[in-house]
Amino acid sequence: MTTYGLLVFEEAEELDFVGPWEVFTASAMVRGQGDRAVLVAERTEPVRCNKGMRVVPDHTLDDHPKLDVLLVPGGRGARETQPDNPSVTGWIAKVAEQADWVTSVCTGSFLLHAAGPAKGRRVATHWASEDRLEARGDVTVVRDARYVVDGNLVTSQGVSAGIDMALWLIGRIHGRDHARTVRRYIQYEPAPPYMADEPA
Repeated sequence: MTTYGLLVFEEAEELDFVGPWEVFTASAMVRGQGDRAVLVAERTEPVRCNKGMRVVPDHTLDDHPKLDVLLVPGGRGARETQPDNPSVTGWIAKVAEQADWVTSVCTGSFLLHAAGPAKGRRVATHWASEDRLEARGDVTVVRDARYVVDGNLVTSQGVSAGIDMALWLIGRIHGRDHARTVRRYIQYEPAPPYMADEPA
């Protein structure tokens, strides 16, 4: 059984956690063996995210099951307020020591850096924030990969890249064939319009 814990906080970017949530919960459904995903927040009340979505956490920082996988989303909160919140950074540091995998999406890497797990490691983040993260020091920002694996730390670029990272992770935990089944189930076959290399 794998328990995925997704941290949520004020001004977290919605798809940063909702995309992986879909992957993790679809994986649990396909496996049918008790895997689960839970939302964890500092308090019990609904959290208002970056674009206005409100979500209700399942657990608080002080009351949650053991997490095998920790996911930290990005967003304005991850860059500007939560790195200075010792309750959150202290919790991340503690959980990271016990979890099998520590992950982030987009600027969630700022929070992992502030909390410690990303220091001295190779990480990915949103393209517009790469210089800002690198300027904080003691981190190597990889600029040309959708997600980066450094030991048990897996970080991804912005927003939709978290789905790629989550699919890689369930493949690592439960096997590539399982990840392919989940990818097909959620019909994740990106074909975005208006690509830069398309003719006008």
